[in-house]
Amino acid sequence: MTAATHNVPSHGNWALLFFLSFVWGGAFMSMAVALEQYGPFTVAAGRISIGALGLLVVTAIARPGDLAIRDPKTLGFILILGILNFALPFSLLAWALQQVPSAFAGVAMGSSPIFVLVLAYIFVPDEQIGPRRIIGVIIGFVGLLVLILPGIAIGNGAEGTIAARVACVAASLCYSIGAILIRQAPPIPPLVFTAGMLTAGSLALTPLALLLEGIPEITSARATWAMLYAGVIPTGLAFLLRVVLIRSAGPIFMSLVAYIVPLWAVLLGVVLLNETLTLSTYLGALIILLGVGMTQLRLLKKR
Repeated sequence: MTAATHNVPSHGNWALLFFLSFVWGGAFMSMAVALEQYGPFTVAAGRISIGALGLLVVTAIARPGDLAIRDPKTLGFILILGILNFALPFSLLAWALQQVPSAFAGVAMGSSPIFVLVLAYIFVPDEQIGPRRIIGVIIGFVGLLVLILPGIAIGNGAEGTIAARVACVAASLCYSIGAILIRQAPPIPPLVFTAGMLTAGSLALTPLALLLEGIPEITSARATWAMLYAGVIPTGLAFLLRVVLIRSAGPIFMSLVAYIVPLWAVLLGVVLLNETLTLSTYLGALIILLGVGMTQLRLLKKR
C-alpha cells in the first residue's frame, strides 16, 4: 500500500471507520446487558473467548500454516499483549460497569490517545512532542479529573464509585500500553497476531472467571445474546476489520476512532438503556476531546 493511499482515505475507509466506532461504542452497552445475568469476569472471559474462537476459525481457513508459533519470544509477546489488550481491560470494564453507566465507560475510553502520546514520548525515541501537544495532554488530564473525582462532579450525584471510574480510565491506559508494545512485536501477520492475543487473553482469564464465579447458568436469553454479540461483533469481527482498515488507510487514520466511540457510547446508553449522566460527565468528555484534538490537530487538518 502506498503512502499516498494512506494520505487520502477512500469513502470505504471512512464508512468502515464509522462502522467500527458504532460497534465499539455499543460494546459497553452489550456488556452492561450481559452483566444483568453473568458476573463481570464471566462476561469478560466470555467476550474474549467467543472472539478468539471466531478469529481462530478465520485464521485456520485463511492462514493455516501460521498457527504453529514456536518462538518463545513471540509467544511471550502474544501472552503479554493478550493480557494488556484484552484480559485486563475487559475485566476492569466489566467490573466497573456494575457501578457506572455504559456511556460513562465509553467516554473514559476517549482518553486513550492522550495516554498513547505520553507513553510514546517516553518510550519511543523518535516521537516528538511540541508545546501544542503538551497543552493538549494537560487539557486531557484535566478532563479525566473532571470524570473521576467526585468532589468536582456537577449535577445530581456522580456515576458510580471513584474506584469504578478509575477502573474505566485504567482500562484505557491498558489499551494505550498495548498499542506502544505492539510497535515492538515480532513480524507476525496481523490476523494471526490478533487471534493469538485473544486466545492468550482467554486462556489467562477463563480459569480465573471459573474460580471466582463458577460455571455460569444460562437463564437469561437477553444477557446471553448480549454476551454472544459482544464476542462476535465488537471483538472478533471488529478487530478483524481493524486489521483491514489499518492496512488500507494506515494506523494514524485508525486513531480517529477515539473521537467517535464516546459519542456512540453516550447516544446508545442514554437512548436504549435509559442511562442518565451528570453534567460533569459531558463536561469531562468535551474537555478530553478538546485535549485529544489539540494533540492531533495536524492529522485533523489533513482530513
